[in-house]
Amino acid sequence: MSRIGRKPIAVPAGVKIQIAPSSVEVQGPKGKMSVNLPRGIHMEQKGAELHAVRQSDDQAALHGLARALVANAVRGVTQGFKKDLDIIGVGYRAEHKGKTVNFALGYSHPVVFPIPEGIQITVEKQTHLTVSGADRGRVGQVSADLRALRPPDPYKQKGIRITGERLKKKAGKAGAAKTGA
Repeated sequence: MSRIGRKPIAVPAGVKIQIAPSSVEVQGPKGKMSVNLPRGIHMEQKGAELHAVRQSDDQAALHGLARALVANAVRGVTQGFKKDLDIIGVGYRAEHKGKTVNFALGYSHPVVFPIPEGIQITVEKQTHLTVSGADRGRVGQVSADLRALRPPDPYKQKGIRITGERLKKKAGKAGAAKTGA
């Protein structure tokens, strides 16, 4: 039996839940989200808690997934999700302009990144970005897209990285041994 699937989801005050046969709609102070449920799994509301229920053991693999997706939606519309990114490198910086973020990343041209709908990007100190939003998957994907603009170099560690990300630093060229012949 799925341990995660059995855990109840606490529904805070101010969050409205609408349960349909194959989806759950969650509405809160930070927005409105809809989660499609896998076939054979439905949600039941008992007081201030939601429970994921599966019809048979054939849906065991998706039981915990469905519960986690709905729990992330509930947390997203109440608290939201955020990821911090750091820009490391001489001359590397970001600037927020309207609905875009302009980057100087050592290329011969500036990189313009349009901010997707439902996502907020704030630039602090030109070298620190914060990506936030209600949808956990979209926040993670936008963070990955920003990181892909200039992934961290394994030799000099320059580039865009998620705050707290540990990188393996490679040793540089060792150089050939000189023989005095």
